[in-house]
Amino acid sequence: MERSLLLWRLLPLLALIASFLFVFFASRSFQATQGNKCSLLPHDHYWLSSKRIVTPDGLISGSVEVDGGIIVSVVKEADWDKKQRSRVKVIDFGEAVLMPGLVDVHAHLDDPGRSEWEGFPSGTKAAAAGGITTLVDMPLNSCPSTVSPETLKLKIEAAEKRIHVDVGFWGGLVPDNALNSSALTSLLDAGVLGLKSFMCPSGINDFPMTNITHIKEGLSVLAKYRRPLLVHAEVEIDSEIEDSSDNDPRSYLTYLKTRPTSWEEGAIRNLLSVTEDTRIGASAEGAHVHIVHLSDATSSLDLIKEAKGKGDSVTVETCPHYLAFSAEEIPEGDTRFKCSPPIRDAANREKLWEAMMEGDIDMLSSDHSPTKPELKLLSDGNFLKAWGGVSSLQVRYKSLTVSMCQVQFVLPVTWSYGKKYGVTLEQIASWWSDRPSKLAGLHSKGAIVVGKHADIVVWEPEVEFDLDEEHPIHFKHPSISAFLGRRLSGKVVSTFVRGNLVFGEGKHASDACGSLLLASRD
Repeated sequence: MERSLLLWRLLPLLALIASFLFVFFASRSFQATQGNKCSLLPHDHYWLSSKRIVTPDGLISGSVEVDGGIIVSVVKEADWDKKQRSRVKVIDFGEAVLMPGLVDVHAHLDDPGRSEWEGFPSGTKAAAAGGITTLVDMPLNSCPSTVSPETLKLKIEAAEKRIHVDVGFWGGLVPDNALNSSALTSLLDAGVLGLKSFMCPSGINDFPMTNITHIKEGLSVLAKYRRPLLVHAEVEIDSEIEDSSDNDPRSYLTYLKTRPTSWEEGAIRNLLSVTEDTRIGASAEGAHVHIVHLSDATSSLDLIKEAKGKGDSVTVETCPHYLAFSAEEIPEGDTRFKCSPPIRDAANREKLWEAMMEGDIDMLSSDHSPTKPELKLLSDGNFLKAWGGVSSLQVRYKSLTVSMCQVQFVLPVTWSYGKKYGVTLEQIASWWSDRPSKLAGLHSKGAIVVGKHADIVVWEPEVEFDLDEEHPIHFKHPSISAFLGRRLSGKVVSTFVRGNLVFGEGKHASDACGSLLLASRD
């Protein structure tokens, strides 16, 4: 009798325990069914197959095995049957291209401090939708600029759990730290992948320009870390017109006269006076100079080619908008096209493409540098007063240093405008993946190779689409894109970051699970 009474008293407790166990195991089962919220694919181990896979050994038909976020096998179709594939998911993309995810080493995400211009969530979502798996964030446009370990920490805190692709950071080389080796050392020890400086006013008050002495001192510190210095190479020289001239401010050619090619040539000539220190056996061996967003394909490029021939450790990038547009076709008053260095004439564009195809320009970057639409003065159309995009501070138009290509569309833009020049898939992978990852020291990125991160973009080069108001756009201010209204080729189907399917068929994974990429001193 007592035993029965005890059992009756225990029944509610037993029922509660049973209910708890049911919910616990049901939840575990549901999570297993749903998969990781970092990925749209509920598998950690799987194969990706395609008739066109871009590898360092060329284009192959075959399959890529991914396990735990790492590429563990790359096999050609002829060897496919020899592999054990039982109980492992196979995703066949048919004729779609599998390529290493893009590595964009030049992006301004404006976080923290100016996230109303962009921000880590929107910027990295746009990157994922465009096949970019790694971004390296520039040290200015955010507030404050990244010029110390303390300001880098603010960047890291702003990015944590808010990025949809992997993100690294450049630090700033400015007068306040350039002549202080301990300040630079602490910034590099904190994990920046390298440094960035301006040879002209940046437009940001806490990111002043450097002179050649600052740059020389910076290279001597960077040599010990074997990390690069990225340089905005323009110097202010008297332009062909002055602010008060009678030239039509709604004409793009008026703006073009304010930043002539002599600005780029003068800066690069000055810069190359110290890059000889980066040669083998010289005082700054191990340092490297990278010239960003080159627009002058004449004398400036000739100087760079000459320096490379002498053994200087120098590389150079340009951007898709310089390859897509020419000054002659920019409509009157369309300030979306204002950037610096400026877009130059059609003959210069042809020379840029020639340099790309011949390997004289090493890589591409977006220079994604957004702003708010009202700062572009779109209704006014005044190229001399419209914002170039880096800040809402009061600065002269000569000091605005920004670009207008958005991270989401660099792959289709490069492909669409490059087809007439015979661009190959292997060249796209070199310009956008292999060489940028090496510049940033990201050796686990940039190629579909066993042992590297499974950072992969799947895209369809033949598929065309209209970039209009109906097209899904993920960066914050699509109205300021100069590519709106264009018909492009190259639809991004899927983007994998460390094996996670972060973007597929127009949808993003629900959680932002990108990793922070901080350098370590080996």
